[in-house]
Amino acid sequence: MLIKGGNANLTVTEVLKDIYAVKKPFAVLYKKKNITRPFEDQTSLEFFSKKSDCSLFLFGSHNKKRPNNLIIGRMFDYHVLDMIELGIENFVSLKDVKNNKCPEGTKPMLIFAGDMFELNEEYRRLKNLLIDFFRGPTVPSIRLAGLEHVLHFTALDGKIYMRSYKVLLKKSGCKIPRIELEDIGPSLDLVMRRTHLASDDLYKLSLKQPKALKPKKKKNISHDVFGTTYGRIHMQKQDLSKLQTRKLKGLKKRPAEKSAQDGGTSPKKPKSA
Repeated sequence: MLIKGGNANLTVTEVLKDIYAVKKPFAVLYKKKNITRPFEDQTSLEFFSKKSDCSLFLFGSHNKKRPNNLIIGRMFDYHVLDMIELGIENFVSLKDVKNNKCPEGTKPMLIFAGDMFELNEEYRRLKNLLIDFFRGPTVPSIRLAGLEHVLHFTALDGKIYMRSYKVLLKKSGCKIPRIELEDIGPSLDLVMRRTHLASDDLYKLSLKQPKALKPKKKKNISHDVFGTTYGRIHMQKQDLSKLQTRKLKGLKKRPAEKSAQDGGTSPKKPKSA
């Protein structure tokens, strides 16, 4: 969910609209202004989380002390788990870039560059938060033509650079196409401000998966390289001699065969006088 603060300016409003365009249709944009301060009072965020059934939020505001401000965060059990405040230093909107855009609902590929995403705990948590925010729904399979949107995040000199590209597949003279990246916007230069991170115990608790959602392992089932499913069934040994077949004259047993199965010759019937 994307929420606009009570004193959001034009830049913050355009950023929220562009992020909403990237996230559609898996996002909710609240266009009315909401006077709240997430770092002081989180009740309004928890209310919107229950109302829209969303666990991720992006809040935009602007004031003299913190101009062009964004707060990205997530919920656990409808309570704020962690949130990070980012300041916008430079912004290029979608409408400023005239290139063709990706279709709505395209699942993006996420790329993170910079040692800070691995060395610093706040940057590491921000990376995890951005992955949750932009990754979209989980899909069982993908196709090459569907990989056409790239979101690139770079951490350098205390800033985070967000860039959005469209993947162009060009002819290369072989089976593997030549790949080119085309800037489609939006582009953001961000700087980290305040942080509110969950404790290690609460963070581990939020990562636990309920037993009902864990996939159960199916026994005696295997798959081949082509994806065909094979099942193994265990049965008792069958006596095929007692198998019921069609009653055909050619399949009837002769008297000699019947007597051999009974263990001797069958007694003759006495002749009537």
